[in-house]
Formats: sequence, C-alpha cells, structure tokens
Amino acid sequence: MPLTPDLETLRREIRGYAREYGLDFFEVYFEVIGHDQMNEIAAYGGFPTRYPHWRFGMEYEHLKKSYTYGLHRIYEMVINNDPCTAYLLESNALVDQKIVMAHVYGHSDFFKNNVWFSRTNRKMLDEMANHATRVRRYMEKNGVEVVEDFVDQCLSIESLIDPHSQFFARQRPREDKPEGEEEDKQVVHRLRSKDYMMNFINPPQFLEAQRQRLEDDRLKARRIPEEPVRDVMKFLIDHAPIENWQREVLAIIRDEAYYFAPQGQTKIMNEGWASYWHSKIMTEKALTDAEVIDYADHHSGTVASHPGRLNPYKLGLELYKDIEDRWNRGRFGKEYDECDDHREKRDWDLHLGLGREKIFEVRRIHNDVTFLDAFLTPEFCADQRLFTFGYNKKTGTYNITAREFKKIKDQLLFGLTNHGQPFIFVTDANHDNRGELFLEHRHEGLDLKVDWARETLRNIHKIWTRPVHLMTVVEEKRKILSFDGADYAERDTTDDVAVA
Repeated sequence: MPLTPDLETLRREIRGYAREYGLDFFEVYFEVIGHDQMNEIAAYGGFPTRYPHWRFGMEYEHLKKSYTYGLHRIYEMVINNDPCTAYLLESNALVDQKIVMAHVYGHSDFFKNNVWFSRTNRKMLDEMANHATRVRRYMEKNGVEVVEDFVDQCLSIESLIDPHSQFFARQRPREDKPEGEEEDKQVVHRLRSKDYMMNFINPPQFLEAQRQRLEDDRLKARRIPEEPVRDVMKFLIDHAPIENWQREVLAIIRDEAYYFAPQGQTKIMNEGWASYWHSKIMTEKALTDAEVIDYADHHSGTVASHPGRLNPYKLGLELYKDIEDRWNRGRFGKEYDECDDHREKRDWDLHLGLGREKIFEVRRIHNDVTFLDAFLTPEFCADQRLFTFGYNKKTGTYNITAREFKKIKDQLLFGLTNHGQPFIFVTDANHDNRGELFLEHRHEGLDLKVDWARETLRNIHKIWTRPVHLMTVVEEKRKILSFDGADYAERDTTDDVAVA
C-alpha cells in the first residue's frame, strides 16, 4: 500500500533532514503493509519473493507465532537495492514511522557508500524474482522433491564462499616465459634414422600419439587446485560432475550468499549507523514535544542490552558516538597515547571538531572486524561495562570470566571474523589419485562442530559423488573426517597428509 498523505509529508520532511546532515543515499520507496505480510517478507530475507523452499515456510511460522505471543515485532525492513525498497508496519504509531524513516535513510546511506557493499548487485530485487522463476521451472521439469533436496544440499554449504574474492584476484598471475620456452615442456624423442626413412621409422601418427600421452601424464600430475581455494561453492560449480540444472541452482545459492555476505560483515556498523542518524534526526529536528516520551521508550528498547547476547544497535551506536567525541576533542595520536596522567587524558580537549568527518570516513571503509580492531579502546570497554562470560560446568550457570580489555576485544573479533564461521579450503580434488575431494579447516581459534561437519560432508558428497575428506583439529589433535557415501570415518593424523 502506498504512503498516506500524512506519511508522505513526513517522508519528505525526514528525507530533507537526512540531506541536511550530509547523508548520501539511494532513493527510497516506502510501502505500508500489515504485520502478516511483514512476517512473510521477513521470512523471505526481506524480499517480496524468493525461490520455493520449505525453510521459508518454517521461518514464517516461527515469526507468526512469535508475533502472536508478543515476543517480537518487526517495525521496518529495507532492501539493499537501487532504488531502495523499505516497508513500514501499518500499526506503527506516527512517532514510530518517523523513527523508521530516519533509520532507513541511514541504512540506505550505508548501503550506497560502504566499500564492502560496493560489489553487491544493486538490482537484486529483480534478480531474486528471476531466481525464483528459474527454480520453479526446474521443479516443473525435474520434480519438486528432487530440486528441493538439492537446494537443501546447496544451503548447507552457502557459507563456504570467499567474501574477499570480490575485491582481490585469488590466482597468481602466470609468469611470462622467454620466447620459445614453455612451462614443463616435454619433447617427444624420435628414433634415429636416415632422412629418407624418417616418415617410416617415425610416422606422424606415432609422434602425435606420443605427444598426447605426455600431455595426459602432465595434466594428471598437476595438482587441482594448484593453490587452496576458499570459495568451495565456486569450485564445485566448476568441477563437480553434476547436471546443468544443478549447476544453475548451485550458482543461484552462491549469488545470493555473496549478496547477503556484506550484511553479515557489517551488522554492528550498519545498525549502529542507522541508529545514530535516527537518534540525531529525531532529537534535533523531527521530534515534537508530545512525542518525546514515546520516542525515548522505543529508542531505549532498540539499544537496550540483553542478557547473554550482544546488541549490535547498542555497540555500533555507542562506538560511533565515542569516535566522534574523540576526534572532536583530539583524543587520538601519538601525544595522547603517550600521556600517562589519567586526569589530563580525561580532560583532554583540543577543540579540533573533526568528529563528524571521521565517522563518515569510518562508515566508508570499515567492516565490523576492522571497526572494532581500530576503534575499540580500554576506556570505551570500561565506560560500557563490557566483559566476557562463559558456562561454568560445576555450577551449571554462566559467569563473568574476564573484564580485561584484551580478552574482551579478542572474543569480539573471534566471534565476528568470517561471520563466526570456520575457514574451509579445497586443497586437493584428486586425493590419492582417486578423484576424491580433500578439504582443510584452517583452525584459527574456532572449533568445528563435528556433528554438523559430518552432515555437511554428506551433502558435499552428494554433489561431488566421490568420497570427501576434511582435515580439522578436534581437542587439539589433527584429525581427518571422511564420508564415502555410506559410512563416516575419523582418524588421527600427523605426517601422513600434507597441509597446504
């Protein structure tokens, strides 16, 4: 449903304020929808249509029951697209619609200007509809259950992509050889003979057969891949013995995984940026006296801390405010860092006024990992009362384990690196010269869940059709998990397998 005249007036007002503050966003089209339709779109990941699959129905039922019992309420959704499409909940109060509009313009500015979104498909709204049409055609041709089962297999490995591959070449360039010299050139040796007997002793057909045999041997000896490949989905698309429609479905799941990847990489920054600007626009421009109490109540609910989990809205907003304050007062650089006087550092103020410029720069170039790595400080952790916690087996409760800055920062960064997912690489597509697939888990502080890994190996086997192996670390021991299509196997390893 289009905006009512009152909401259209508010939209123009909020848009004007956002422009005044320097936000540069895609044009935003708002639609007003009911809570049931909002849950439907949320179940589709924010899109009005997706390819048919049972998980979307499951997610819808979860959202519907959660809304019915008052456990959640979705106030807005916005799609990274050009132009942006955003949805407003029909039952929102007018002050909520103002907050949501300001929040959405913050998101749109982030989508347009953050470098990690720069390679995403800006016409994904149309592309999602095209994906849905193609998958439905495959279902009509091959059967619903056949295609849906294959989608299940693809979804189990949708995190096995390389988000940085959009920006960097992953293959080393081939070194130029001197003219006339080729890599691993193998010469076919001819039998000695008189010139007039050459064609009889060394017939052309014999020489060509010898050349072909040497070329085949060279290809067999070459390792595939030549270097470890992090984009497992792309490798399977290129090399797995699957049908064309399966290759297309796998490519669709991969395209959508790359589209959603920057949202996982910048959750704290993105939500913090949108929250910063909705609070700025509302408190300085758009809020009326009669709306102050309702705004304060709803905003505090958005940025409230919750037991047992991190609130990205809260952390992102507070860190942007801290950065702005530090750069306004000059609380950075060598002189400030080397100051040992606590009182002097507390009162430090050079009146530089660089805060607004700095947060726009931060919004442009960082993701969550670099954001926290560069700007999280001991003072910020103390002010926000951050700590780490863990499960105590003796008491059966969760307890605070540390308040030290380094431990807090390390735990945050470990949890955010690669979306908290393990790093998996393809290292050998012809393991033991039997066409078996060998994967390696780069153990960088994050353990695999072995039961999940086994089921994932089962799904990769269905795509690869040959035995699949995974080297990992379990309880500080290197192990190889294997699945041959019938049975799982697990064995310790030391030197019998080369680690790439």
